[in-house]
Amino acid sequence: MSQTALADVQVVSLADQAAEPEGFARAFGGSFERFGFAIVRDHGIDAGLIERAWKLTAELYAQPDEVKRRGHVPGGGGARGYTPFGIEIAKDAKENDLKEFWHIGRELPAGHRFADVMAPNVWPEAPEGFRETFLELFAAFDTAGDRLLSAIARYLDLAPDWFDPAVKDGNSVLRLLHYPPVSADAPGVRAGAHEDINLITLLLGAEEAGLELLDRDGNWLAVKPPEGALVVNVGDMLQRLTNHVLPSTTHRVVNPPPERRGHSRYSMPFFLHPAPDFVIKTLPGCVSADNPNRYPEPITAHDYLHERLVQIGLIKA
Repeated sequence: MSQTALADVQVVSLADQAAEPEGFARAFGGSFERFGFAIVRDHGIDAGLIERAWKLTAELYAQPDEVKRRGHVPGGGGARGYTPFGIEIAKDAKENDLKEFWHIGRELPAGHRFADVMAPNVWPEAPEGFRETFLELFAAFDTAGDRLLSAIARYLDLAPDWFDPAVKDGNSVLRLLHYPPVSADAPGVRAGAHEDINLITLLLGAEEAGLELLDRDGNWLAVKPPEGALVVNVGDMLQRLTNHVLPSTTHRVVNPPPERRGHSRYSMPFFLHPAPDFVIKTLPGCVSADNPNRYPEPITAHDYLHERLVQIGLIKA
């Protein structure tokens, strides 16, 4: 692992964006182009809200298995509600991931045009205040994500609001992740090496050791952000849109050192997706003689998502 590389990864403050939008975009986008991820502090998500969310997440997973399974939707592809332990598997992996999770999506009004492809939320009976807290957190992630997409647009020489229509009513997902304690002889990873499907991912909870990202030299970099900061990474949709100018990051979650194996690990990634009908078509500014178009055939975000969910075992082909 290169200590120089780790030192070069950008830790940026979203508070700088208002006064220096171009400078923020250069720093944030440059880290995306080099590493596929960046660390963002001062992101604007209320610390008290985050604290409540962690408490409710721990209470959710402390419930008996049969209670949690009431939130599971058979055949739903894990889109909403509970996905039990050991179901998801990274693409091309041989071992299933050692995790369980709950998905919360966008609340749509009755009769919305995406109602047939964006499932309604599933809410647990307990803990109290769960629905209100996580709808508030979803909205806060949405706001932070919009600001970061604006910086990406500037970095790509697009209008700052270029992504606004793409993500309006987008199929974003807030995932509440629980990695239970592991035994001394458990497989070496809690989550196998993979790339995310979406545009960008905003992650809370990476302070607990385990998250590693694969650098271009083939070395794994351990990621440990400042307390409360977001780890933000490129997803495959953005990689495809930018013709790999912004690379999607391969990452994994490894088992902790022996002294931490008896502890649960919690994290909250927000997978920021475009609207289902958004057409992922290579940006002309990301095509050149040295970087010819890898994706001459456009695809909708919905069709791309479906392909990937089949690959990771959440839905059947």
